[in-house]
Amino acid sequence: MNSFDRRTILTTGALALAGAAASAPADAQAGPKSLFPVPATTIPIVGETDVFQVRRIYCIGRNYAAHAREMGSDPTREPPFFFQKPSDAIQNVAIGSVADHPYPSLTKNYHYEVELVAALKSGGTNIPVEKALDHVYGYALGLDMTRRDLQRAMGDEKKPWEIGKSFDRSAVLGPIHPAAKTGHFTKGAISLALNGTVKQNSNLQNMIWSVAEQIAKLSEAFELKAGDIIYSGTPENVGPVVKGDVLLCKLEGLPDMSIRIA
Repeated sequence: MNSFDRRTILTTGALALAGAAASAPADAQAGPKSLFPVPATTIPIVGETDVFQVRRIYCIGRNYAAHAREMGSDPTREPPFFFQKPSDAIQNVAIGSVADHPYPSLTKNYHYEVELVAALKSGGTNIPVEKALDHVYGYALGLDMTRRDLQRAMGDEKKPWEIGKSFDRSAVLGPIHPAAKTGHFTKGAISLALNGTVKQNSNLQNMIWSVAEQIAKLSEAFELKAGDIIYSGTPENVGPVVKGDVLLCKLEGLPDMSIRIA
């Protein structure tokens, strides 16, 4: 074989290999991929086509003095404490709707807790109180639904309460309202009615720890990030629901939110 033939064969082979590489599926070149899709959890934003993607859900416990007392705690001496729910525990409720909310398994004492929810656009660690609200994107009206009998049973046994707090659809939520339009919620009436009878009725001013203080305290223990939301605590007179009950939640400055226990 002469040198011309060898050059022709080598050149043709190289071109063939290059063509095969170019025609290979993109997935084969991209490296590992997930075995199955995991949907992102998102919350609608009022007035926007974009949505708020949720990273973590933080909740503060016993943040109104009267509620702390009804739960057997002393609000004058207790430092703030927090727990988490999985991000996919969210149930979105559209403005003007009455959303069906399924009564969960295992419980015979299912409770409502109406709350202001803060949604973060940024975060960090050791955030100063005076800078904390700079990290808030917006606010929503929420319900921290609770399997109270399971929560209390775990507490009595000195075990974690996740089974009482962190279950499917336990984080009920209206859409997020950008703080740029509403301002920050440091005061305002908050209430919950059960079948037309007001059960919870208080004011955000009665929080033991403000939203800004909660952000600052949380950032001492965790690096907060965009996509985190914080349930800021519930007033006194939490109580049970049964199938067929309708809950109407109100917060001064935001549209009402309502669910029916199904």
